[in-house]
Amino acid sequence: MNSGAAPGAKIRVADFNLYYGVFHALKSIRVDIPAQQITSLIGPSGCGKSTLLRSLNRMNDMIAGVRVDGRVVIDDDDVYGATIDVERLRRRVGMVFQRPNPFPLSVFQNVAYGPRLHGRPSREALASTVEAGLRGVGLWELLKDRLDEHALALPPEQQQRLCIARALATRPEVLLMDEPCSALDPIATRRIEALMGELADRYTIVVVTHNMQQAQRVSSHAGFMLMGELVEFGPTEQLFGASLDQRTADYVAGRFG
Repeated sequence: MNSGAAPGAKIRVADFNLYYGVFHALKSIRVDIPAQQITSLIGPSGCGKSTLLRSLNRMNDMIAGVRVDGRVVIDDDDVYGATIDVERLRRRVGMVFQRPNPFPLSVFQNVAYGPRLHGRPSREALASTVEAGLRGVGLWELLKDRLDEHALALPPEQQQRLCIARALATRPEVLLMDEPCSALDPIATRRIEALMGELADRYTIVVVTHNMQQAQRVSSHAGFMLMGELVEFGPTEQLFGASLDQRTADYVAGRFG
């Protein structure tokens, strides 16, 4: 595996393996993910991209039969260490899923959900958090007079922005995004991509995408995965324009996948 070490890494993955029962889903993954930049993971369906993404905040723990070895370190914290507080980890590492999945609650309650779950903020603090979250995703002016509206009544792009605001409300350091634009039309996709670029000034973002053009547009670094291996990782321009591994070159050229 060609692993371009990223300067100023926020996340370091070392010799990480994951098994679903006897199936070896992730094989000796080694990668440094840079801080406050966007990193894309590309590769064909079933190659392990989403599994790796979910490994960064231990979402795979919820699947029966999963076991891991190796290390995932965020700053100085060993994600799979015996003393890790998994609840705190998931506050630090937020997640946005493939399809917009707002809770069947009001706009306000969606953004307020995480802060309420993890503490007892005052009414004023909660209102400030909701406003900041909606401003951060460009929804405040649209929805400030509609905070009691049911979130499922919003159009898909606004629902996805709301889900991002909900993830940001717990003040994470890392944002994981699993195909965040796959359910959106091209115009909405470009808007979400622009939002991702703005958020990267404050957050470390890791995004899984099947859209290679999107990976080139939004990410500073990219990794190509195949059959559970991270084949190549490095600056996006290099990975797409001067791949070090022939399998990467064949994939980005559309010769398979």
